[in-house]
Amino acid sequence: MTAFDVRILGSGIVSRTAALALARQGLRVALQARPPAAGAAPDVRAYALNPASVALLTGLRAWDTLPADARTAVHDMQVHGDAPGARIEFSAWSQRVPALAWIVDAAALETVLEAAVAYSPLVTVTPEPGSAPLTVVAEGKASALREQLGVRFERHDYGHAAVAARLVADRPHTGVARQWFRAPDILALLPFDRPEAGRSYGLVWSLPAEQAARWREAPVAEFEAALNDATGGQAGRLALGSERASWSLGIARASAVSGPGWALVGDAAHVVHPLAGQGLNLGLADVAALAQVLAGREPWRALGDADLLRRYARRRAAGTWAMAQATDGLWHLFAHDQPLLRELRNRGLGLVNRLAPIKRWLVGRALDA
Repeated sequence: MTAFDVRILGSGIVSRTAALALARQGLRVALQARPPAAGAAPDVRAYALNPASVALLTGLRAWDTLPADARTAVHDMQVHGDAPGARIEFSAWSQRVPALAWIVDAAALETVLEAAVAYSPLVTVTPEPGSAPLTVVAEGKASALREQLGVRFERHDYGHAAVAARLVADRPHTGVARQWFRAPDILALLPFDRPEAGRSYGLVWSLPAEQAARWREAPVAEFEAALNDATGGQAGRLALGSERASWSLGIARASAVSGPGWALVGDAAHVVHPLAGQGLNLGLADVAALAQVLAGREPWRALGDADLLRRYARRRAAGTWAMAQATDGLWHLFAHDQPLLRELRNRGLGLVNRLAPIKRWLVGRALDA
């Protein structure tokens, strides 16, 4: 008899959420997590979580533990094209939901989940968990075990990188998220309350790799000038409020997400462009689906049963495929500066903005991802 029912590989939000969700079912979980790298730079990432992700974290008693300034509700979203008047707006009021999303401090969420794991009597954090009937691979896009399992990870690099930082504006954000789609960059401002309550933003700026490298290292005054020029003052005067970080962007998908005794979740299974803010939501949806499948298994069926885990794979296939296609399609639509393509996409934004049923459908898909 093995000491654990499930072993989970990974050191991030998805792996810790999976550990807590499976422990709630009475399963003995070994979490194989690596310690943080010594001297690591402060984490400036901010995630946009949809209601489904918030519901999962609430059920695990992690959401309400977050500091008040580590989560900010998005009440409205404004998406701009690269022509005057090309714009689409979404609101929580028209969608009849409390918020379109919540912007969450990545480091704060990881801290809360780490504490919850430490207090769970059924979760053991260990560098060497040994074997278990089921292995959940949540190591991220560079997973070593996924490769050992013979799973192909089909990746296409966009040749772009994201520049992330915290910003402070000279006027309140009022819960409005703003995004600019232009050839060749995509810029998002996520309303936030750190470092200054009511006036901060999380920046995610997708740029060609050479430009991203330049703006990550540029003098502060030069970077701020470029940022304010790009946003046209629509969020007020923006100032840098943190260090800058950067990472390469692409789309990737594992050739299989389950097999006898194993399942992939999160970035180990799929990677999408952050333009829709759905990467972590997809990973948390994986966790919720896997937990539901395991909870509903027949009493005689083993945790690592291949047929059981195929249920998980089928449940997640359509949602992850659709989000990957949507983000990839949007990126290609706005990545090129051809005049005809620019006119079509900007006309499309204006048209969708006037069609309330389509807007509601689009928001509904994002809320349920």
